[in-house]
Amino acid sequence: MPKTKPLVVVTRKLPEPIETRMMELFDVRLNLADEGFTRERMIEAVRIADVLVPTVTDRIDKRILDEAGDRFKLIANYGTGVDHIDLKAARERGVTVTNTPDVLTEDTAEMTMALILAVPRRLTEGERIVRDGRWRGWSPTWMLGHRVSGKRLGILGMGRIGQAVARRARAFDMAIHYHNRRRVHPSIEAELEVTYHESLDQMLSRMDIISVHCPHTPATYHLLSERRLKLLSPNAYIVNTARGEIIDEKALVRMLRNREIAGAALDVYENEPAINPKLLQLDNVVVLPHMASSTIEGRTAMGESVLVNIKTFVDGHQPPNRVLPESIGY
Repeated sequence: MPKTKPLVVVTRKLPEPIETRMMELFDVRLNLADEGFTRERMIEAVRIADVLVPTVTDRIDKRILDEAGDRFKLIANYGTGVDHIDLKAARERGVTVTNTPDVLTEDTAEMTMALILAVPRRLTEGERIVRDGRWRGWSPTWMLGHRVSGKRLGILGMGRIGQAVARRARAFDMAIHYHNRRRVHPSIEAELEVTYHESLDQMLSRMDIISVHCPHTPATYHLLSERRLKLLSPNAYIVNTARGEIIDEKALVRMLRNREIAGAALDVYENEPAINPKLLQLDNVVVLPHMASSTIEGRTAMGESVLVNIKTFVDGHQPPNRVLPESIGY
């Protein structure tokens, strides 16, 4: 890295305190308009920058990295997920990639729990009825949902967020099960009172609610395929605050429409920001605009983590949150 301040290009507008601190530490090119980078603008950025600070909306593939200048050495991702970055190509070019783990765990778990409650209890459906002026008063048999207490929750991916969801679900007296690429330590299982399923298929067939918390990788693309979705009970619900690509969205829509699955709560989508219009027509679906981590506290903490990663790297040390291709799993 150069002795002068490194040139840092930021692809989206960040919280004001983070941008202010960046300007103090580095030579920064901010995106004050908060408009997503075009491919051409991204190529120009990697040609001139020492450090790029992208977000989940930026696609950084091998062809873009092949255009990078000699001074380009760090991608300090603003976010935990790195499925939008070609990690293998970055490593081959000698570009370090970092992310911001931990800081979004509680925010995402909170939103997940809200969605676990929202779908069976028909919260957004009831809210729409009131707003539309269609409510005609209380009735003992109208708008009946299902309680979550005592239900079986299947967590797909027992990392930081999956564990945080499990802790919250215990407070609702749910029976918590999980499937993970590797079984977690027995002490964690004991603390969370969770049951491990080596077979994802078996877990899916036995759960009342499935909550998705694994990263998007080639191995998890359509992990919840049409075949696996058909294993779910017609009374089961799906909650996804991870990545849309993990679920075969077309199959999910068909099954929700045919009531082969009771309902879904989705914060992420396979082709976002585009959303399958058929999803929007279904009353048994809660849809949110990728906002599970949207808290002031969380976004500020993400920025602080980015600053630490950049400063540590610039000072010639290994950044604390370096991401390697082999480290990504569920």
